[in-house]
Amino acid sequence: MASYSVLFTRSAAKELERVPAKDRQRIVTRIGTLAENPRPVGAEKLSGDDKYRIRQGAYRILYEIVDAELIVTVVRIGNRREVYRR
Repeated sequence: MASYSVLFTRSAAKELERVPAKDRQRIVTRIGTLAENPRPVGAEKLSGDDKYRIRQGAYRILYEIVDAELIVTVVRIGNRREVYRR
């Protein structure tokens, strides 16, 4: 299985910087696993969007997958109460 490239949108990178350091390392590790398997156990496709989400503690990571180009783009990172709003 080919490895995917993991990219961040500018807003997702800023959101990651705002996460407390103790949680940030776990989130970065979890995002790193998406390079090998972009649809891990527990990932759910969001209704109405071509986005997926994975959970890491109280945080949610929303991302898009482009299989033709082997790219995973992280779109949003945030607390579960706020991540779906906007």
